[in-house]
Order: sequence, then structure tokens, then C-alpha cells
Amino acid sequence: MNHFLDERKRKMEALQQAIRKKETVHHIREVPDGLFIKCDHCGAALYEKIIEANFSICPQCDFHFRIHAKKRLDLTVDQGSFTAIDDHLVSQNPLGMPGYEDKIKVGQKLTGMKEAFLSGTATIVGMPCAIGILDSGFMMGSMGSVVGEKVTRLIELAIKKRLPLIIFSASGGARMQEGILSLMQMVKTSGALYRLDREGLLFISVMTNPTTGGVAASFASLGDINIAEKSSLIGFAGARVIKQTIRQDLPEGFQTDEFQKAHGQVDLVIHRKAMRKTLHHLLVLHQPKEVRHG
Repeated sequence: MNHFLDERKRKMEALQQAIRKKETVHHIREVPDGLFIKCDHCGAALYEKIIEANFSICPQCDFHFRIHAKKRLDLTVDQGSFTAIDDHLVSQNPLGMPGYEDKIKVGQKLTGMKEAFLSGTATIVGMPCAIGILDSGFMMGSMGSVVGEKVTRLIELAIKKRLPLIIFSASGGARMQEGILSLMQMVKTSGALYRLDREGLLFISVMTNPTTGGVAASFASLGDINIAEKSSLIGFAGARVIKQTIRQDLPEGFQTDEFQKAHGQVDLVIHRKAMRKTLHHLLVLHQPKEVRHG
């Protein structure tokens, strides 16, 4: 299989070189769209089915590709255990922003979701929890009024049912098509998490690629345990913007998962294949004493 992948990589590189030189290479046939995927990290041309079978992880360099919320749900919770909440909520266009409705429709088509946040209750290896997942395929997982409302309602459900809370973040930040209304969701979700904390309930925040902007600056950074999935970009503003603002070179590996762990932003960096097992262990470890010894 490695020989096959190496051969495909060689041919793809030859084709790309020929295109750059505006030459025609007759012995290389056109590759159908969607059959092979190029790794963003190592550049390898990978057979799509191999990636799918490998948790959407590059078998060459271990880079973690972005995945949709529904696939992450399937990889994380027990089969058939998920019960969705607030699926009926759909974003409006309060500021009359041109083209906003069209972008929402595109996000719905790409993800099969009405909004960028999937939420509900489930079990992970038998352990019950409230779980929410942002989908970067839906307007880059941006947080508008509906996403903020769904996150808040999930937190309130966790309080009501006395459940530990797990949220997977994958977001470019606040949804600027909603202006100040989107920024208000940062306070709203953080306030709800304050109430969760006062109730002594566990919040595990899992930051995936990317977790940035208003999401990173609000609920994603407020976990009792903050986890970064391997290959994740985590930060507030982009590296280029920061560099231009402070007029200084940034440290090597700035905003990567390991950089954030080394500087105390996250507690753990977890491989996708180990995520379900890790979350189960944390849920067991943090059970209320009356449940653990009951």
C-alpha cells in the first residue's frame, strides 16, 4: 500500500510540475474529483477511502483532517444513544446583511444541519453526558445568535439533568453578519457556564482545528479540562494579523496544539483515535461520589 501511495504521489507531483511549465503529459490520466485528497500538511495524494477508514487522518504524516459534526458524533458517542435538542432553530438576518441567507443555505447543504451547532444528550461507553459539536463546514462554525442560544440551552440542560458537559469547538469565531448580536453570545455562553460551575458540574472543552476568535475567547477556553485535538490551530486572531499589530516575529509553532499545551492554554493534546477513550476515562474519574460508590 505504501508503494501504491508513493507512486500516486510521484504522479501527482509530475502532473503539478507539468502544469506549472504549461506542458502536456499524455501518459498521466486525469484523476476523478473526490477520488484522491491532498494532505494540507505533507502534500501527499491520498486515496479518499483510506483516509475515511483512518478516522480522517493522514496515514503518511498523522495530520488530522477537519470532519463534520455528525461524523465526529459517530466517532465519539455510543451508537443510537444520541438525542438531539433544539434542531428546529434557524438563523434569521436581523441586520439585513446582503447574501447572508444564501450563505446559511450553503452551510445547510454542506452539513445537513440547520445551524453550525449540533447538540443533545448521549452516552460515551455507557457514561451519560450533554454534548455539543460545532461544524466548521457551516460558515466556518461561526457563532451567531442561534449558535449562542443552542450552546446556552445545552448548558442549561446539563444543569437541569445534572450531566457532565462536553463541547467540541471548530470555529472561526463570531459571525460578523450579525454584528453586535453575535458578540453578545460570548457573554451569554460564558454566563451560562458560570452557573454550571456553581452547580459543581464538569465541563470538558475540546478544541479542534480551528478554534479561534470569539469562540476561543469565550466558552471554548472555560473548560474544567481543556483538550486540544492533535493538529489543531488555537488562538484569537490570525498569526499574520498579530505579527502586523505587534510588529514582532512570532515564536515557532505559534498557536499550534503543542504550543498551547506548553504555555498552559490546554491541559491535554489528544489523538483523534484516543479521544473517545480519553473522554470516557475523564467522565468516570469525575463522577459524583454518590454515583461512583453507589
